[in-house]
Order: sequence, then C-alpha cells, then structure tokens
Amino acid sequence: MRKIESVYAPHETHWVGNEFRVHNFIPSGFGLDMKRIDPFILLDYNAKMSVSPSDTARGVGAHPYRGFETVTIAYEGKVEHHDSFGGGGVIGTGDVQWMSAASGVLHKEFYESGFNKTGGDFCMVQLWVNLASEFKMSEPKYQAITNDKMGVYDLSDGGRIEVIAGEYKGVKGAARTYSPVHLMNAKLKSDQSAKFSFKEHFNTALLVVKGAVIVNENESVSQDNLALFENKGKDFNIRALEDSVVLVMSGEPLNEPIAQYGPFVMNTKEELTQAFIDFESGKFGHLE
Repeated sequence: MRKIESVYAPHETHWVGNEFRVHNFIPSGFGLDMKRIDPFILLDYNAKMSVSPSDTARGVGAHPYRGFETVTIAYEGKVEHHDSFGGGGVIGTGDVQWMSAASGVLHKEFYESGFNKTGGDFCMVQLWVNLASEFKMSEPKYQAITNDKMGVYDLSDGGRIEVIAGEYKGVKGAARTYSPVHLMNAKLKSDQSAKFSFKEHFNTALLVVKGAVIVNENESVSQDNLALFENKGKDFNIRALEDSVVLVMSGEPLNEPIAQYGPFVMNTKEELTQAFIDFESGKFGHLE
C-alpha cells in the first residue's frame, strides 16, 4: 500500500499577470523543489474564485518558455491561449491545454473574451512537466484536449475517472507525452471510492480541487490541499467524504540535472545562457 508522505495546505496566493490568483505548491516553501516530484516541476493552483465582468482584457501578456511543457486544466471558466508558432484556442470547463514549449515559444493567456465580459466562477491548474535533455530542443507543439476527447472510466453511481494522459485500468488519455506521465481527474460522488496503482518509483501526488477525501481509510485530505505520496508501494485508494474532484498525477522521474531561471528550464547554466541569447535574438518567434 502506498502511503501519504505529507499533506500541504495552500500558501497565500500571489498574482500571475493582472488577474490569475494562484497558490504555488511546486516549487515552494514546502520543500517541494523541482526534483522531489520530477517530472512535475511547477504546480500553480487557481482555487475557485468569482471573476467580475470587465471590458478590459485580463491575463498574462506575451512571455517566453523553453525546455518543458505547460498543462493547463480548466475546472471552471474559460481561457484563451496564443503562441508564436500558431498554436492556440479556447479551453473551457473540463478541457485541457497541453503545450510543449520545447525549443522555445512566446505565449500569452487571457480570460476568453466572452467570459471576461460576463464574469463568473473560475478555477484552473497549471502544471509544468519537464522534458528530458534529448527533447528540450524539439519543435514546439500544441494539444487542445476537449473534455469529450478524454478517456473515461465510468464508476458506479455516476462517478468517473477522466484520463488526460497515461492510463487508468486500460483506458488511455488523449495527450501525447515525451515521458511516462499519468494525469487524471477523479470525479467521485459522496462515499464513492476509486483505486489507483502506479509504479513505485513514479513520483505521485493528488490535489483536491473540490470536496474532501480519505486516503487508504487512514488520512483525510481537504479541499485545496495537496497530498504527496511516498515512493514505497504501488496501490492506494481514495474515498470521497462528499462529492469531490481530485487531480491525480504520477510520473517517471527524469533524474537529470535541472538548471532553471524564470521561464527557462534546461540541464546546464550554459544552456540557460543560450536560451536568453536565443530569446533576445528573436528565435522564439513573435507575438503581439
């Protein structure tokens, strides 16, 4: 049985751009650096909040990325994305945007124009998934994964596991990944259970986006809390204490050196220096 190592309540929020209000779990003051839960090297969580209507565009303007992938998961609200290699689109409730920055892109993200004007409830997660050295300079690509394209494992009484990447009991996710990653939303009714099994050396965690759960009938995890599992054992069980939505993540660690500065994640300081040179010389393309 795989046990919980630690449960983390969210720190105070900080602002990303002029509107996204996030709790940062990885890397953070919890001691969860980019190595502990490799290949997941950042987790920003915009817990549910109410967005007021506005005619002014709100979000994050053009900024560069290199050396990793960003995964944006929409639980409520809508976000519009554009990048310098022609990727982009709108994701709404239940959808996922999986962008491989790889050799370098410029990227911007705002509330979708209609949602921005009407306002409403908003809740999203952004993960950064590291790329192995052999893929860091690959061509950027964009995957728009709408909710109806995800693999679904139906549980009894209306619950379900929506598989974004990897697989759950033979049901495969839609995302194409560079390394073994399992990413899924467990949508459980009150008192409903789901069992999970991942390789022992895979780094594994869960985030309770809605509700509350008990893990292995032993330790409860409240809404907006992150649970990190030990790297001992494979199997664990979660049972919903009320209607719940739980993001479950597990990935094989790359076990490579990490050199990071701002939006660049490489293997060496020399590669970071080159990333800045390439960005400043326009090799990441152009984006208004």
